Amino acid sequence: MAAFGIATGGSNWFSALALGVTLLKCLLIPTYHSTDFEVHRNWLAITHSLPISQWYYEATSEWTLDYPPFFAWFEYALSHVAKYFDQEMLNVRNLNYSSSRTLLFQRFSVIFTDALFVYAVHECCKCIDGKKAGKELTEKPKFILSALLLWNFGLLIVDHIHFQYNGFLSGLMLLSIARFFQKRHMEGAFLFAVLLHFKHIYLYVAPAYGVYLLRSYCFTANKQDGSIRWNSFSFVRLISLGLIVFLVSALSLGPFLALNQLPQVFSRLFPFKRGLCHAYWAPNFWALYSALDKVLSVIGLELKLLDPNKIPKASMTSGLVQQFQHTVLPSVTPLATFICTLIAMLPSVFCLWCKPQGPRGFLRCLILCALSSFMFGWHVHEKAILLAVLPMSLLSVGKAVDASIFLILTTTGHYSLFPLLFTAPEKKSLFLIGWKLSTSLAWDLWKSSVNLYSLSPPGT
Repeated sequence: MAAFGIATGGSNWFSALALGVTLLKCLLIPTYHSTDFEVHRNWLAITHSLPISQWYYEATSEWTLDYPPFFAWFEYALSHVAKYFDQEMLNVRNLNYSSSRTLLFQRFSVIFTDALFVYAVHECCKCIDGKKAGKELTEKPKFILSALLLWNFGLLIVDHIHFQYNGFLSGLMLLSIARFFQKRHMEGAFLFAVLLHFKHIYLYVAPAYGVYLLRSYCFTANKQDGSIRWNSFSFVRLISLGLIVFLVSALSLGPFLALNQLPQVFSRLFPFKRGLCHAYWAPNFWALYSALDKVLSVIGLELKLLDPNKIPKASMTSGLVQQFQHTVLPSVTPLATFICTLIAMLPSVFCLWCKPQGPRGFLRCLILCALSSFMFGWHVHEKAILLAVLPMSLLSVGKAVDASIFLILTTTGHYSLFPLLFTAPEKKSLFLIGWKLSTSLAWDLWKSSVNLYSLSPPGT
């Protein structure tokens, strides 16, 4: 990267990192794209061509609008720029439309909106203590964090090849985290409330936000042993937080409440009929569970313990997005996954309540909530691992043990994204880039953290 050659005394390395990855994103414009490209093109057409009362009812395409209202308005705003590129992309009837101008607009829209992600990374760098930074640029925590986030291999695959807007959304999350580190809790709460109405997958980490704000913001003081001082509770702060959530929710859902369409909106946001596993299985508990069921069914057939006529023709391994029944093991329901996810989250949430440990304690809880939902959630996408990988980058530049965990998480997490690279050119070129970003840089981070902390006085 160009920034590696910049003098450590200057501050232009961040701009060089941001510019470098932006140029790489531009080079990825001609690469293949997934069905999500058509999904977002269709949403552009829906929000631009139809009145708001039809947004969540339109079903000409199988890729119906299933994100919260703020994202629908986001598509609406983009559509008014898209019409200057190619008006035909905004025709609801033009299914699978993909002209060269449409491709350019869609790709550049992702690159342009990533500006929020770049700003969020810059704000996160302000929250990193640089007192133990080494002389070399690659040993500076702020540089390492910027490289890990701006050049995140998962975001490059998912957004700029596969095609989505996760960088923009992750920017909102990282910015809200930065605001907590900066003790600007109201801003952090507002940003997260807005984020929830852009993409509801972030409900998975909502327990961390709720408990942290209640424990560390609404309760203004602790006892000497760190336990809660109950008489320090501030009703004014609680009401202020509640007012933020209410106003953001009213702005997002109010129009659909007035149209009496909230049930329809929620039915689109939570389509449980998509089944337990996504078409490309996320490497979680239910993937192992379903694989075990498949093995047991094969053994049962070989031993003639199962009746072939009673086994469903379709199976969990068919790669389709729909509901399936397990053959041998008990079938899993959405409620069962919710209970498992909640149980997995409880220890981290309990620790956050009993031992807040400031914003870093909140960040650890957020990561554990994200990993719990990834391991036990319903219909988990493989790219959901980014909800844990990106925040973990902030912890990885603080302690060697966190860097070690990050090395494992980012390597395995990004490796699980490789099935998204369908064609040979991307597989060959980006495999090398991804392996370098996911392992070598993380390994350098770990060694740098060990060197820094081995020279630090005990207790620091």
